[in-house]
Amino acid sequence: MPAFYKRRHRKADGRELILYSLSPLTAEALPEPLEAFGPAPHLRYHPLRGEWVVYAAHRQERTFLPPKEHCPLCPSQEGGFPTEIPFDRFRVAVFENRFPSLVPRPTPPPDGLPVPAERALGRCEVVVYTQAHVGSLATLTEEERLLLAWVWRDRYRALYALEGIRFVMPFENRGEAVGVTLHHPHGQIYAYPFVPPILERESQAFRERPVLLELFPHLEPYRVDQEEGFLAFVPPFARYPYEVWVAPLERHPGPWTFSHDEMAAFARLLGRVVARYDALFGEAFPYVMVFHAAPLGEERTFHFHVEFYPPRRTRDKLKFLAGTELGAGTFVVDALPEEAAKSLREAL
Repeated sequence: MPAFYKRRHRKADGRELILYSLSPLTAEALPEPLEAFGPAPHLRYHPLRGEWVVYAAHRQERTFLPPKEHCPLCPSQEGGFPTEIPFDRFRVAVFENRFPSLVPRPTPPPDGLPVPAERALGRCEVVVYTQAHVGSLATLTEEERLLLAWVWRDRYRALYALEGIRFVMPFENRGEAVGVTLHHPHGQIYAYPFVPPILERESQAFRERPVLLELFPHLEPYRVDQEEGFLAFVPPFARYPYEVWVAPLERHPGPWTFSHDEMAAFARLLGRVVARYDALFGEAFPYVMVFHAAPLGEERTFHFHVEFYPPRRTRDKLKFLAGTELGAGTFVVDALPEEAAKSLREAL
């Protein structure tokens, strides 16, 4: 593990903030306003789909595309706009979301509901990649990306250690086309009290057979990029025209079992995938990036991988989920995976 430093800070409203850096952070925290914080989400069970739905009405009030001078993810400055991070510098910052879907101390669900309901136990965190307001995984330095990778690993370990947590998922929403509400480079982490349905199905598939290990020998036409021990590829069964997966060639349940060299290779490859996306049409490429690691108890057979879901199907057209995708769960794709892989290979 590289020598990185953590500084824990309790915000005025009680939420935890953790600053990560490569050298000790000794500056005093700047003043921050005391604002009310009392979210009360809950879960309701969908009887036809057999899955939980999270209700978090307070999220309607979350910050929406503020101007740069009011960005809540930038470092605070003396006498300036008070942000979520009351320090004037940092490398990576992680804090409890002000508008969470899941909370560590949940309240009971409403009485009298006609379907089963539960408390929304869990934790939602924001991961701020850099103090720079503009940038991406592609523009971070190699040192910055590696630190970020170790932050993800550290949060996996911390969140899986919480009582009642069964699945932890880092993810990133990038671009207004996928509904992002803040432009500052950042991602999120959700720690769930249940295993979401997609991960249930993936876990079952990996219990039955080593799906990715069987697939790797056949992926040359679908290869986008690679680093030692890792492959980026368009899956031959992609549901989005420029969908890309990143996976270790040996099975790992999650990044917490990567060696130092594997962490560095993983970080580099993620950065290059984003760079290829941006080079494809010569502008910032919107996507949702999701880490698929082993749910609790599935570590023996699950194969960690990262999935990118980009909504673009051409330079000026988006792929919208419509009747067959939303109503039936059956995707119709406008581009062949092997052709998409070739375009991304040639983009850089």
